[in-house]
Amino acid sequence: MKAIRLPCYCGSLRQASRVVTQLYDQKLKPSGITITQFGILKLLAACPGLSTGSLAEALAMDSTTLTRTLKIIQENGWIAVTTGDDRRKRCWSITPTGRQHLEQAEPLWKSAQQEFARLAHDVDLDSLTRTVFLLVQKVGE
Repeated sequence: MKAIRLPCYCGSLRQASRVVTQLYDQKLKPSGITITQFGILKLLAACPGLSTGSLAEALAMDSTTLTRTLKIIQENGWIAVTTGDDRRKRCWSITPTGRQHLEQAEPLWKSAQQEFARLAHDVDLDSLTRTVFLLVQKVGE
């Protein structure tokens, strides 16, 4: 059965998110990194030492889901955790191994970007990403 147009804003966005995630995950598969893991590694490469809460907020991600994903990435040796000024606070940094995996995944991610741009050639992707970010800011307030 082909996808159908849903009459629900949330359902439509989730439907789009699933197919785009599948495209990126498929392209990234040779690296062993999912698009969610890739995003976390990119963020930690740019902003080392972020707390779990700060990561969840920056990614607009549920902290329970994020914690599960962080555990997998940590078990792979791609990130390391330290305690913050408060012993309950966990701060994350990318490891050299994680940086290496990120660098290996980068060309695959670029290929996914190009494939998505090709498939969405008739969509103003800059406008789309601005609009989606605006929605994240407004709804996430």
